[in-house]
Amino acid sequence: MTHLVSVNLAVPRANPAKDVGITGIDKRPTTEPVRVTAPAAQGLGGLAGDQIFDVAHHGGPDQAVYAFAREDLDEWAGVLGRPLPGGAFGENITTSGIDVTGALIGERWRIGDTVVLEVSAPRFPCNTFAHWMAEQGWIKRFTKRAAPGAYLRVVQPGEIRAGDPVVVTDRPDHDVTIGATFRAITLEPELLPRLLAVEALPADLRAVAARRTGAGNGPPPSATAT
Repeated sequence: MTHLVSVNLAVPRANPAKDVGITGIDKRPTTEPVRVTAPAAQGLGGLAGDQIFDVAHHGGPDQAVYAFAREDLDEWAGVLGRPLPGGAFGENITTSGIDVTGALIGERWRIGDTVVLEVSAPRFPCNTFAHWMAEQGWIKRFTKRAAPGAYLRVVQPGEIRAGDPVVVTDRPDHDVTIGATFRAITLEPELLPRLLAVEALPADLRAVAARRTGAGNGPPPSATAT
């Protein structure tokens, strides 16, 4: 069954990267129900009890919730030779049975009875993540694998908890996935024009794609990528 393996909340700690004094990347599973709401502004998260400290780069409506697949954590655990519990990559929700990398930008998930989330963007690895993992060449390795997890918007608020079913309720009429969006920005710039046709793409990624492609105000290209 496609479900939440865990819901994970921040345990504040000193930031090993020292870009910001405190970080919330250390997230631990909770067995309690957690309220999910749409953040009102940049720097705010979507889960009650979670905390964001790098407010310039994290949080906000397009990054309300960060999801990572248990299957991808298990693959990394095998590569790294160490256990990776839920929350190890700083994710708010650890999923099972859903293809997070293959999720479409704008795809909607219903979690539990009430919460509806919308896939918005991939996660791009930062310096804090690299120092947190303490693995040689981590950003390059994570980027090369191109399974970055997904940020989600909150469409309908409510409570979630570990074990809740996750159901894909809507898939938009394009083929631009989380994986394709990540590769377009990092490794495969030839995919960038496809991003401009995706209505649900966050404004900051749209601006990056437009700048790098020199796109004007003409009609958007067809959004077909994998």
